[in-house]
Amino acid sequence: MTADRTAVSRPHRHRVLVAAAVLPLLALAACGYGSDSTSSKSGTAASTASAGGKKLSASEVKIGYFANLTHATPLVGLKEGLFQKELGSTKIKQSVFNAGPAEIEALNAGSIDIGWIGPSPAINGYVKSGGKSLKIIAGSASGGVKLVVNPKTIKSLKDVKGKKIATPQLGNTQDVAFLNWIADQGWKVDATTGKGDVSVVRTDNKVTPDAYKSGSIDGAWVPEPTASKLVAEGAKVLLDESTLWPNKKFVITNVIVSQKFLTAHPDVVQAVLQGSVNTNAWITANPDKAKADANAELATLSGKALPADVIDPAWQSITVTDDPLAATLQTEADHAVKAGLLTKPNLKGIYDLTILNKVLKADGKAQFSDAGLS
Repeated sequence: MTADRTAVSRPHRHRVLVAAAVLPLLALAACGYGSDSTSSKSGTAASTASAGGKKLSASEVKIGYFANLTHATPLVGLKEGLFQKELGSTKIKQSVFNAGPAEIEALNAGSIDIGWIGPSPAINGYVKSGGKSLKIIAGSASGGVKLVVNPKTIKSLKDVKGKKIATPQLGNTQDVAFLNWIADQGWKVDATTGKGDVSVVRTDNKVTPDAYKSGSIDGAWVPEPTASKLVAEGAKVLLDESTLWPNKKFVITNVIVSQKFLTAHPDVVQAVLQGSVNTNAWITANPDKAKADANAELATLSGKALPADVIDPAWQSITVTDDPLAATLQTEADHAVKAGLLTKPNLKGIYDLTILNKVLKADGKAQFSDAGLS
């Protein structure tokens, strides 16, 4: 295993979404991983700080994340106590969100300090605040996006033309990725309406499997575990998005921090990032236990664990990584501009990898580039 990433399994996919600098509606629509809900499930039990632990500058750190396999790092690290070990007497308050905009709103309001989130809401939050709200301080996951289709109606990539293909929502990460792929085929689609040589049907991931079973869509360009849920219903994977990226790597989850919290409590941010790095290494060393941990947390948070025929392939397609894969963030922004969903944003300053690289250097691990966006 190379130092630049730790794997849940083999590498895979998911595209950085972009949507919001110019379209206020899209700023709300561009949720992490396709959820269009802006509600959050917050106030989960605060972790108990270890007795006699080291004293940091804040008595509490408020952490946000999604009940989603692409957020394996917080799911596993919190369950195994790997973050609390680094934080000592600083207590953890957890908030679980259903959508990226809700998490950004919470960060802006001070309801959370640090969060795991998709690229699009991170971009949106940064651009809308004029570069003042947040910083991306680490990567967390790569991969996990597939074009999954009905094998009875679509047997090859060229058969996608003329069919109804779902994406999670207008302007979200997978929607931008699919629109870019369509353009690369030489086909035309109106990005806003989804009408054209392919019918792009914006459908919430929660209902996509039912839409597929009813025959109202012929397939979907979706993240895990939705892709594997469709496969369990008889669909087949036609394209793995990772194959479209150099080295099959692209960001799906980043770690962000409030700039105010970063300035006031850099020692706490360092402890959280040390916990993140340690968790990713632990996941790599203990993939089966980590998968069980993540599924147990999903069962607790969402009320239902994923069955083996869904979680096994979904877990295999996601790679946890400390690398923010910064170059892919800019590429995805460019794809959204090309699709007409975004005015070219200035992302200069969105990254601050200083503390991450300090942690990695102390651990004897490779450090990472911000692709000139610091």
